This record gives sequence, structure tokens and C-alpha cells, in this order.
Amino acid sequence: MAQVPDLFEDLKSCYSENEEYSSEIDQLSLNQKSFYDASYDPLPKNCMGQFLSLSTSETSKTSQLTYKESVVVVAANGKILKKRRLSFNQFITDDDLETIANDPEEEILQPKSVPYSFQGNVKYPFMRVIKRHFILNDDLHQSIIRDTSGRFLMAAALNNMDQAVKFDMGAYKSDDLKRPVTLRISDTRLFLSAQNEGESVLLKELPETPKTITDETNLLFFWETQGNKDYFESVAHPKLFIATKQEYQVHMASGHPSIIDLQILENYP
Repeated sequence: MAQVPDLFEDLKSCYSENEEYSSEIDQLSLNQKSFYDASYDPLPKNCMGQFLSLSTSETSKTSQLTYKESVVVVAANGKILKKRRLSFNQFITDDDLETIANDPEEEILQPKSVPYSFQGNVKYPFMRVIKRHFILNDDLHQSIIRDTSGRFLMAAALNNMDQAVKFDMGAYKSDDLKRPVTLRISDTRLFLSAQNEGESVLLKELPETPKTITDETNLLFFWETQGNKDYFESVAHPKLFIATKQEYQVHMASGHPSIIDLQILENYP
């Protein structure tokens, strides 16, 4: 009678330990804990030179790799050439596996960007007050004033410039070429404090001018001049500037339809 092929025996020959191969492997290396917190059993010769997706959970046939999975490239002699740990849930194709195998510099996949709050604490020491009692106008020749509540700022066309808010500018030291400054309403303890995009700039009362700013970077703005225009970019919220808009409070914006082009007018008592 013809013998029916045993499919489980075929699978066993591919995935079970091969005595002749495993005897050549240093036993110490088998007992060591992998950097990726996973161990890989030796593979027989008919399974060498292939891309394998290994994980502590069931391997997906669609090559969907989860956080717990690693990509392993095995050479024909059984040596693990490369291991890559994926940090995020994502699909990976055969082309991606080929790229990983041929990449001469292996590295763990990292997030593309790091939020500002995780980039470390930068210290900004106070230097001196560099401007006093100046006015800020926008491109529509509106001046910045306080609204009726006195808690916020807004832009308005004025005939009497005495109604405009006067500012003092304090300079802080930076490690790069940018100029971090604070803006304080003259003769008060109220400092401008940046918020998220579209949100009104707040007036924050402090007992004195901060000698060093580390955490409260909302108080700092990178001051940049282009011709006769002045720009104040938030240190805490990069690419957001002090901005005005008709019949709207002074707020943070990246550009149009808000107005971020301001002009400093000095020599006001």
C-alpha cells in the first residue's frame, strides 16, 4: 500500500532543531539574552538565506509587523546578519525587507520629529532692556491697544497715539544667532505670553523681569527684522508669530489671513 506523505514531518524538518547544525553553535550564545529581548533558534540549511519575520506572537502572512516583532536576515551559513526592531505598527513589503538587507548601516526606526518639550531645557539668561516705550503697528497702520477688559490686546486705527500700548523689550542670551526677547507693557509687570495657533496672546503678571528663562519659554520671542518690518516668533511654538487681524484680539499665527508683519515705532513718552 502506498504511504501517504506526512505533511507535519515536512514542516518539522524545516523548523525543528537540526542536531548536526546546532552542535556547531556555541552554547553560551544560546543562553544569553538578546538585545531585542528575543531568542532565535538555529535554522536548517533549507531555511537559510531567507527573510523571516519573527515575533513572540503569531507571524502574519501579510507581513504586517507589530510593535513586538523584529525583522531578521539570516545568511546561508546560519549566521544572523541583521536584526531590526520596528517601533510602530506598520505594514512592510518584500521590497522593504530587501532594502533592510542591503542597507549597510542598520538603525532602529525612530520618530521623524521630537516635540519641543522633549528637546531638553535650554537656559536663556537675561542681558538688558534694549528698547523702551515703543509702539507696535501692523501693515494696515493699526496700533496695538488693550481691549475693554484690559486682559487682552487688539489692533485698532488710532488718531490719538496716546491710546496705543507702549512696550519695553528685554534681550536674552542665546547659543545661536537668533535674538530671544521679552515684550513687557511699559511701567507694568505684564509680559506677553504666546499660546497655541489661533489663541489670544496672554498678559502674564510677574513680580520682576526673569533673570533666567528655562521653562516659561512662552514669554520669549525670536525677534527678526526684514527692512522696516519686525517679526516676533514664539520660542515655545516655532513658526507661530505675534499677529493681528481686524476686530480680533492679538493672537498667534503662521501668516495669512492674519498679519504677522509688524513695525516698531520708537521715541514715544
